[in-house]
Amino acid sequence: MVYQAPHSLPVRPSDDGAAAPASRPDPAALVGLIRTWGQVLGFQQVGIADCDLSQAETHLAHWLAAGLHGEMAYMARHGERRSRPAALVPGTRSVISVRMDYLPEPPAAMHAALADPTTAFISRYALGRDYHKVLRRRLARLAARIAAHIGPFGHRVFVDSAPVLEKPLAQKAGLGWIGKHSNLIHPRAGSFFFLGEIYCDLALPPDAPGRDHCGRCQACIAICPTAAIVAPYVVDARRCISYLTIEHPGPIPAALRPLLGNRIYGCDDCQLVCPWNRHGRTSTEPDFQPRHGLDTASLIALFGWDEAEFLARTEGSSIRRIGHQRWLRNLAVALGNAPPTPPVRSALLARQRHPSELVREHVDWALRHLAAAVGGAPRADPSV
Repeated sequence: MVYQAPHSLPVRPSDDGAAAPASRPDPAALVGLIRTWGQVLGFQQVGIADCDLSQAETHLAHWLAAGLHGEMAYMARHGERRSRPAALVPGTRSVISVRMDYLPEPPAAMHAALADPTTAFISRYALGRDYHKVLRRRLARLAARIAAHIGPFGHRVFVDSAPVLEKPLAQKAGLGWIGKHSNLIHPRAGSFFFLGEIYCDLALPPDAPGRDHCGRCQACIAICPTAAIVAPYVVDARRCISYLTIEHPGPIPAALRPLLGNRIYGCDDCQLVCPWNRHGRTSTEPDFQPRHGLDTASLIALFGWDEAEFLARTEGSSIRRIGHQRWLRNLAVALGNAPPTPPVRSALLARQRHPSELVREHVDWALRHLAAAVGGAPRADPSV
C-alpha cells in the first residue's frame, strides 16, 4: 500500500549536473515554498521534522511489550524501521509532514447520530473517499513540484500505510501535540485531520515541536465507552472500538459488545469531547463529504446489504477493507444494542443462517441480547 514516488531514495543528480540546477535554493527559502505549494494543494499545514524519534521509540517499545497492540502484529514486525526513518528509507534526512482537515459536519450532527440507537454511526473520517488515495496523490504532486524547482531528489511518500510513526513526526514538525487519547491535536484546529509524510534526502531546517496543552484535562479518558484509554497517552487497542470494529478479525469480546452502542466502524467519542475541537472547522474538501448517505443510514438498511451491494457502495472508501463479514458482524452487535422492535428482530433473523460462523454467532448474541431486554427468548424464524 506504500506509494512509490518517481524517485525513491537514494537518488542523486547525474555527475554532469544535467539532472538538476547548478545550485539549490537556500533550505529555509525552500521550506517557505514547500509550505506555500502545500497550501495550494489543500493541506492546512506543512511542517518539517528531523529523524530523531528516540522518545517515541521507547514509548512504542513499552506499548508493544505490554501487548496493548492486540492482534496488530504488523506494529512489531518492522522493528526499528518504524521509529528510525533512515532505517526504513536509507538516505532520509528530513521529513515533510502535512495535515488535512476532514470533518464533514458540525459536532452537533455527530452527537445526534450517536444519540439515535437506530442510526449507524461511522467514524467521520471514513464517510468520504479513502483518505489514503486523496493525500497520497496530493503529496506526490507536492514532491513533483519540489523536483521541478530543484531537480530530482530522493524521496518517498507515505499515508498511514507503512511502518511510519506519523503522529510523533507530526508533533516534531510543529503540527500539534499527541493528546491523552493518542490523537494529534492542533490548538486552533482540534484533531479531526489526516496526516501524511514525504521522507526526503534534503537537509531542511526543522520546525519547533508542538507543545502539550492537555493540562489536567481527562475528558477523553472519562468518555471512552470501553475504558480503552488505560492511562494518559496509553490506549489498550484490545478494548478500543476502532480496533474492535476495524482491525480485529475475530469475534468481538462478548463483555464489550453492549458498550459499542451503534458504532459500527470506528469511534469518535474521545475527539468529540476534547475541548480543543471547539476550534475545529468543517472541511470543504469534496472527497471527504459523506457518500451513499452513510452519515444518516439506519442499522437495518446497512445490515440488508448483500456482499455485492457492500462492495459497490464502499468502492473507493476505506470501509471496504474490513470486508462484508466484519461489516455484518459489527452491525449485528449494533442491532443487538438497538431498541427491541419487530423490524430489528426480523432483520437479525434474516441473517441467522448466514454462511459465516462469525456472522451467525454475533446474530445469535444480538437476538439473545434483545430478548433479555424484553424478558423473553429469541425464536427461530421458520421462513428462513
